[in-house]
Amino acid sequence: MSEEVITEYPTPYDAIVIGTGISGGWAAKELCENGLKTLVLDRGRMVKHIEDYPTMHDDEWDLKHRGEQSEAELANQQKQNRLWGGGLTKPENRHWFVDDLKHPYNEIKRFDWLRGYHVGGRSIMWGRQSYRLSDLDFEANKNDGYGVDWPIRYNDIAPWYDKVEEFIGVSGQNLGLPHLPDGKLSEPMELNCVEKDFQKILDEKFDDDRLLTIGRVANKTGNAMHEGRSNCQYRNRCVRGCPFGGYFSSNSSTLPAAERTGNMHLRPDSIAYEIVYDENTKQAAGVKVIDANTKEKFFFKASIVFCCASTVATASVLMQSKSKRFPNGLGNDSGELGHNLMDHHYGVGASAEVDGYDEKYYKGRRPNGFYIPRFRNLGDKKTETKDFIRGYGYQGGASRTNWRAAVSELSYGKDLKEELLKPGPWHIGMGGFGECLPYHENKVTLNYDILDDWGLPTLDFDAEFKENEIKMREDIMNQAVAMLKAAGYKNVKGHNGNASPGACIHEMGTARMGRDPKTSVLNEHNQVHAVPNVYVTDGACMTSSACQNPSLTYMALTARAANHAAAEFKKNKTSSL
Repeated sequence: MSEEVITEYPTPYDAIVIGTGISGGWAAKELCENGLKTLVLDRGRMVKHIEDYPTMHDDEWDLKHRGEQSEAELANQQKQNRLWGGGLTKPENRHWFVDDLKHPYNEIKRFDWLRGYHVGGRSIMWGRQSYRLSDLDFEANKNDGYGVDWPIRYNDIAPWYDKVEEFIGVSGQNLGLPHLPDGKLSEPMELNCVEKDFQKILDEKFDDDRLLTIGRVANKTGNAMHEGRSNCQYRNRCVRGCPFGGYFSSNSSTLPAAERTGNMHLRPDSIAYEIVYDENTKQAAGVKVIDANTKEKFFFKASIVFCCASTVATASVLMQSKSKRFPNGLGNDSGELGHNLMDHHYGVGASAEVDGYDEKYYKGRRPNGFYIPRFRNLGDKKTETKDFIRGYGYQGGASRTNWRAAVSELSYGKDLKEELLKPGPWHIGMGGFGECLPYHENKVTLNYDILDDWGLPTLDFDAEFKENEIKMREDIMNQAVAMLKAAGYKNVKGHNGNASPGACIHEMGTARMGRDPKTSVLNEHNQVHAVPNVYVTDGACMTSSACQNPSLTYMALTARAANHAAAEFKKNKTSSL
């Protein structure tokens, strides 16, 4: 076996951040603003805010063949095309998603792993729904015995939720619910007339405190100033990259903030594959990197390493980081690294048609929907269910659909033109987002028999939803149907598809936080138990999944951990003088 040829970069950094997405951008910002010289790595190409959003202004008629693609064009993204009718990889945004053939993975059980290899990661394409976890979530594992206890509680993270919300700009409505804590929210977007009707009916006809509100979304509203950003323009083209900075992304917000300090060195096309452990200091010494284009190898030294590559990629880096002390991966004394892989389950709910309101419409393309917070198993007899534990929330929306007059056979000439100006009937739909329990057997492992183009092991996914999730899905559909029928809507149809992990794009777990090094990978500050200068703050750190969209929590945990790391670094630097 040939000896590894690697070039060592001579000047050490104070910190290295692996990844530039939701959590990586926050780690970079906080570390740099604390004065640490920070190397920020991304395995993908450079994406500069505004100038590298090629389809940000395109209309349907600007796209070749009106956005239709041939089989040959679809061939390299077959796995990504399994979701949402291929909607993620349409020509206007397919450049954000990886080539499945160039970046393969292996499925013992189906797992839909959607990735974006570029600076900014999935912060460019994320759904932006932003909800806090509560102590109902942080105490769930302890109370029902699944997984391990979180080493933190809501009060530990609440100030960091505040900080993150104010910086990224989250619009929405505070509700005073203990299980969905209020936040630092700007003016909510407006519900349309049918959604308001549904909201009123839920309040009147259900006695279990279920309610409907506008989604809390990281799209900027109100008068607060955010450097380099303006308010949301209601174009609903967020996934393409927003030239107005109307929604939060690393590219528009945290990375520019880090760059303004003069302390950041951003290095794209840099595949981090190993964190080097120093047997003498019992600390991480730095990170090994492969240049994505030339395949040259480099070693960068640093006092602190932040793993923010995303849940699965971070697990992969840690598992590849083997040494005499850690033969099964850095910090893997517990054997839990790669295990407890979770994702929310969705693709279940109901839809209906709504009579009336024919004279009503709405303005703009609101990039947001309504939200029905969890109303099951809230810790009291009133909301307790016997069929499953934990809970779910709904996201949905109402709109006018079915422009049938555009079918040429139905109308001609003047009549056609007049009918084209009239919207179709109202339609409403809602889908559940359910919690997945942390099962040890749901895991991702390294496959050294199938290597990628850079000679690195690919990943095997072996995860599934189990009985608790299946029973929860039945209730999600049944309650959605019941609510729409209670509203008097017609043609109510429930749906409950075959759910596979990954499809919700909320993968988490694999390097969980915990109180005991024997059963977890990270401590209460997101430090690897046995290697305290390595922090993991992306979705890999999650101990349970809750049912809320998780990105806000990733950001808050990252801000908290980065400030802890900066304080420890300065303390150690002072003590060594």
